[in-house]
This record gives sequence, structure tokens and C-alpha cells, in this order.
Amino acid sequence: MKVLVVLPTYQEAENIATVLRRIRDADSEAHVLVVDDASPDGTADLALAVGEELGGVDVLRRPGKAGLGSAYRDGFAWGLHRGFDAFVEMDSDLQHDPAALPDLLAPLGQGLDVVVGSRYVPGGSMPHWGVHRRALSRAGNVYAALLLRLDVTDLTSGYRAYSANILRRIDLGAVRADGYGFQIEMVHRAALAGGRVTEVPIRFVDRVEGRSKMSMRIIVEALALVTWWGVARLLGRRPPSGLPGVEAGVGTRGQAAP
Repeated sequence: MKVLVVLPTYQEAENIATVLRRIRDADSEAHVLVVDDASPDGTADLALAVGEELGGVDVLRRPGKAGLGSAYRDGFAWGLHRGFDAFVEMDSDLQHDPAALPDLLAPLGQGLDVVVGSRYVPGGSMPHWGVHRRALSRAGNVYAALLLRLDVTDLTSGYRAYSANILRRIDLGAVRADGYGFQIEMVHRAALAGGRVTEVPIRFVDRVEGRSKMSMRIIVEALALVTWWGVARLLGRRPPSGLPGVEAGVGTRGQAAP
């Protein structure tokens, strides 16, 4: 199984070398695509330098910040064009442990289509989160799962794997959400396309270096989109591409490394 790990980056020079080496330790055969949004700290150049040492690393340079969702869409398109069989979403800031890669990928080899790394199934954890933050995250996930009728405990998790088959069946061009909304939308569309979804436990930790890119805008967007998709489902319609009356932003594709 040809595996592509997609790593969106912006200002991750402090973490990129470590995460690339840890991915290689966890899966010596996995290929990595770093999708960099013109990081001024030299993240892309550092990734290329480490890639020359490790092998199996490419960098997709984009002209500016275009959002997490568009970074993954560009990464998926890059990998599908090159014949990869499995795709992994992973944060580049070490909040996701690369050592969990084999467990995340194993269900794909058994015919599953989407594998979500969950903080909420038995064995999953987020040891650095306080009670208030846990409660907000859990409530948001329960709300989305109930409204969209998805049997998934951690819809907002950004550590997950997809089969190439399900990515081809999803209309990636219609996916427009970013951040949490993107993660929810991908599972929603995969389920509507007949994909089989499962979860495996992961340990989610706070980043050690750098600053989080998550914002209140992304959280509000996710809640609004889930509500809009839920209304569309009740009306018997396919999930819309965005909120009514709002034109969704589209990321700009960069140039892939040779």
C-alpha cells in the first residue's frame, strides 16, 4: 500500500525536522508531502533539506495562506495523480504522534475507507486539556454527530487516514470548509458516498514549539456549517458547498517539487 502523509505547514520551522524524522521512524515506506503556505521562517526549505537526508519527502509550495482545507485538497489531488493508495492527515506541530501511524493505517488494509484518530474512544486521551476545554470539544462533536447522523465520536480530529477510493468518490472540488469544519465535512461526504468509517484511539498533546493557528472564526464556521448541513439533510438535499449567501474561498495551487 503506497501511503502519502500530507503535512500542511505555516511557520513550522521549529517542528518540521522532528516530525519528518518521527514519521520515517514510524513508517519507513511512507511518502510525505509538505504543503507550505509561503512560510517566512523557511519551513519549506528546511523540509526539503531534511527530505534530501531521509528520502521520500516532497514540498508543495503555495503562494500564501489559503487555509487548512485547501492545503489538504491540494495534497490529496497531488497524491491521487501519482497513484497513492492511502492518505494520512497529520498536524505538523507534533500534537499528533507519528508513532500511531501503523494503527491508523491498519483498518484501510482491511477494506475500511476512513479511519479517524479519536480522543474519545477507549484508549484515546488529551492529557493537557482542562475540564472546560474538554467539555466544549465533546459538546461540539456530539452536536455534529447527532445533527448529521454520524456514528463517530471525534469528528473534529485532524489525525486520520483515507483510502484513495473514497477520495475519488468524494467531490473534493465541492469541499470548502477549513479547520474543524473541513474535518467534519470530509467524514460527512465520505459517509454519503457509502464509505465505511471507523475510529482508533489516539493521544492528543499540546504543541511544544510555535503557536496554534486555530481561531475563533474557524470554530464559528464549523458550527454554522454543521447546522446548515443538518438542515440540508432534513430537507433531503446533498450537503451544500458553503453557507447560504456566502461564496466559499478557494485555495491557490502551488507548484509541486519535481
